[in-house]
Amino acid sequence: MGRGAAVPISQVVLKVHSRCDLACDHCYVYEAADQSWRGRPRVVADDVVARAARRVAEHAATHRLREVRVVLHGGEPLLAGRERLGRIISQLHQALDGTCRLDLRIHTNGVRLDEEFCQLFATHDVKVGVSIDGDKAANDRHRRYADGRSSHAQVVRAIELLRAERFRDLYAGLLCTIDVANDPLAVYEALLALSPPRIDFLLPHATWDHPPGRQPRAQHEYADWLTAIYDRWMGDGRPVEIRTFDSIISTLRGGDSLTEALGLGPTGLVVIETDGRYEQVDSLKVVYEGASETGMNVFSHSLDMVAQHPGIAAREQGIGGLCQKCQRCPVVSSCGGGLYTHRYRGDGSGFANPSVYCADLLTLIKHISQHPPREEGTRTPGKPHVISVASFTSLAAGLGDAAAVTSLAEAERSLVRALLTAVYREATASPAVSDPVKTRLRMAWSVLAGVDRERPDALAVLIGHPYLRAWAVRCLERIRGTAPGPGSAHLAERPQPLAADLGHLGAIAAAAAARGRLGAAVPVPVMDLAVHLPGLGRLVLGPEPGQAHANDIEETAAVSVVSNAVIIRVGDACWTLGLAALLAGQAVAASAPGTSRTGDWEPVRVLRAPGWRLALDDTDPYRNGGSGLAGGSERAEPRLTDAEVESWQRDLQRAWQLIEDQDAAYAPGLAAGLTTLTPLTASPDGAPVGMVARQAFGAIAASCPAEPAALARLFIEQFQRAKLGAILDLFDLYDRADDRLFHVPWSEEKVQLDGLLQGAYTHLASAAAGKGRRSTQWHAEAREAIDVLLGSGALTPLGERFVRQMRRSAACWPADSPQLS
Repeated sequence: MGRGAAVPISQVVLKVHSRCDLACDHCYVYEAADQSWRGRPRVVADDVVARAARRVAEHAATHRLREVRVVLHGGEPLLAGRERLGRIISQLHQALDGTCRLDLRIHTNGVRLDEEFCQLFATHDVKVGVSIDGDKAANDRHRRYADGRSSHAQVVRAIELLRAERFRDLYAGLLCTIDVANDPLAVYEALLALSPPRIDFLLPHATWDHPPGRQPRAQHEYADWLTAIYDRWMGDGRPVEIRTFDSIISTLRGGDSLTEALGLGPTGLVVIETDGRYEQVDSLKVVYEGASETGMNVFSHSLDMVAQHPGIAAREQGIGGLCQKCQRCPVVSSCGGGLYTHRYRGDGSGFANPSVYCADLLTLIKHISQHPPREEGTRTPGKPHVISVASFTSLAAGLGDAAAVTSLAEAERSLVRALLTAVYREATASPAVSDPVKTRLRMAWSVLAGVDRERPDALAVLIGHPYLRAWAVRCLERIRGTAPGPGSAHLAERPQPLAADLGHLGAIAAAAAARGRLGAAVPVPVMDLAVHLPGLGRLVLGPEPGQAHANDIEETAAVSVVSNAVIIRVGDACWTLGLAALLAGQAVAASAPGTSRTGDWEPVRVLRAPGWRLALDDTDPYRNGGSGLAGGSERAEPRLTDAEVESWQRDLQRAWQLIEDQDAAYAPGLAAGLTTLTPLTASPDGAPVGMVARQAFGAIAASCPAEPAALARLFIEQFQRAKLGAILDLFDLYDRADDRLFHVPWSEEKVQLDGLLQGAYTHLASAAAGKGRRSTQWHAEAREAIDVLLGSGALTPLGERFVRQMRRSAACWPADSPQLS
């Protein structure tokens, strides 16, 4: 795969400070053969940044690059200070504005990271990566101050700051340098506890002349170290992206690598030092003095010239740039010869050698090839759920097409997946949870991990079930002791034991296995004489003979999934449910021969309109109070009769026809994102009731209005609230610490910022879906609230963009547009 033309530079490491406040003994800058840092300026000068930014912009324009990644680096880049970093960031944005997207990042040891730095990075969308080598014992082995003090507490403090809600979008991940003297699982668990979006495990830089430390006769102990983590990571259901593992999985399937240390793809990377000199990758500093030099600088040379430098071009030659041994290796497409630096031998062969970690890479790649996830699962490594600029603008305008709403739904699935992992991890570590419950949780988690490996599409469907998030949040509140009270999260009035709430993970696992048609056996709690399979339905049990009331005893069901059936055993009774009919949502004959105990399967039924499928869920145990969908005088209806379902079906079709005929702009978003309807009891005055919950995206609770137009407006208005909730899960649009109260035009009461934004956004939809003078009033109230938001001084830069788009949309509102009638 040799290349005649140079590979464009798409990644730039900009050194902003050449010194560091730690004295890590494994550092490739200060402890390696190349000591050129001693002669560099401590801080990059403004003219160097200006010229570097211009060079990057010229190169991006010439090669029509869509995106350039710039990493602010050191030394320790935070030593440059907030003011100088602010100028550097502004210069880069100004130079690239209108040319390509700038993916701006900073890599830090974290000890100086504080709220002021985070606020600067939040303002300019600078992602932050932090180096930490594991728990305190592992981190202190190398990452100390010059006087020997530990840096661990300061680094963890910095990471906790990035985990905070207002800065979590900045959190890029953790970098950990491997030391095989550390316990791999202790390192993994310590890093996982910091909730990173990504972990990079880095092999320590070494060459054939200065090989990595190993035990005598050990050939692949670095692979053994990583394999221990890989197996645990797979067993945990891959709760976090790990770049090395994700890269190997990707390349084994013919995809791209996600790191320069693996694979055959080009990297297009160059380093710019504080004096403006271009250099090759920093890791070459371990080879010999001057190994990374190019002899070029930003003042005299373009990036096109740098891309043609023999040292940089040598790293971009694919398989043709590897030695003969590597070219013949069966795993070369995944390994790629390893990191270029690690191939060096000073016997005249230079870099024409296998990696000094050759045996480790071969062992690790073979292990992963023999124990792979069958499919990618619900996430694509290296490609987190994002919303395009067009989708963001569409949503801010008060609408959101199918693509935009689908992006929101995918992001919500990622959130639910993370919450499931959090429930499992915290429950199995909590002293408040008994050992038998922990054993059942591990059984359920093993089933879920198996479905993720074998049938991730089935798990993705299940994770889209709206009430899983409500359940997970409820469990986490109870484990952490932050629940508002001992009340139940489901329809039952009696408090549900924590063990039963946690046991619902077994029901989730059983439903996932059933959807994936995979064999499984898990315990599932009986809640109010029903065995629930989320998103599918419930088996309603009659009481045991002689049992006076439904709540007299607590029972557990054994649920098994076999090739063509789901088998549910409770005590001596056993019911067999045909799997095909169950998955089709049909009524299933539940037979329990040899017992007098009754059992009726109640499926989740489906309402349909042209282009829209809406699950009518009147069975899920977490559809009521725990999700916030129903409360006060409105309660989720008990099981509807077939006649009541038919009535809902007729009304839905009429309301959908009105939406498509008279307010078609809202139809694609509704069809893409509103998946579940929970019927509510009507209000005492008969007025239509509708509500959504932040913890149940995709679901709406509603009573059935007398008029189809009222139902159509209810769908549009309530889903408008749901969309904003999902947007706020992804982005900080305002200062959440601002607790001021604001006057709103639709009420005599004052509200905080969230209520003001929610009301304004909903009023945009109300005005569009309303009619006559009432619609005009809603429009006027929306415009007034938008002006208050823009004048509040509490919006983030992204929030201001969002609300200004709301105002542009309101300004274009046609007073004589057709309304639902």
